[in-house]
Amino acid sequence: MNEISKNLLGELTVLIEQSQQQAVIYINSTLTSLFWQIGNKINQDILKNKRADYSKQIVSTLSTQLSNIYGKNFELRNLRRMMQFSEQFRDFEVLIPLTQQLSWSHFVELLPLKTFDAKLLV
Repeated sequence: MNEISKNLLGELTVLIEQSQQQAVIYINSTLTSLFWQIGNKINQDILKNKRADYSKQIVSTLSTQLSNIYGKNFELRNLRRMMQFSEQFRDFEVLIPLTQQLSWSHFVELLPLKTFDAKLLV
C-alpha cells in the first residue's frame, strides 16, 4: 500500500469513526428524550399525577401492551423508571443538553439520588 493510500485510509477511518460516534450520541439522546416523554405522558395524562390504586393496573396493562409490540424496554420496571425520570427531571429544556452527554443507563443510576443538585454534580 503506497503512502497516498495509507493517508486516504487514515482520513476516511477518522471520518467514519466520527460519524459513528455522532450517530451513537444522537440515538442515545433521542431514546432518553423518548423515555422522558413516555414517563411524562403517563404521569400527566393517564395518572393525573396521582397514585391511585387503579394506576398500578393501568401502568401494568400498558407495559404488557407496549412490551408485546416494542420489546423489553417497555417492561413494567422500565415504565416506572420512565415515570420517575420525568418526575425528577421536570424541565425538558434543561434535560435536552444532558441527554447529549448522558445515556439512559446514566440517568437510571442517578434516579436514586435524593436531590436534583446531587444528580447534576455527579
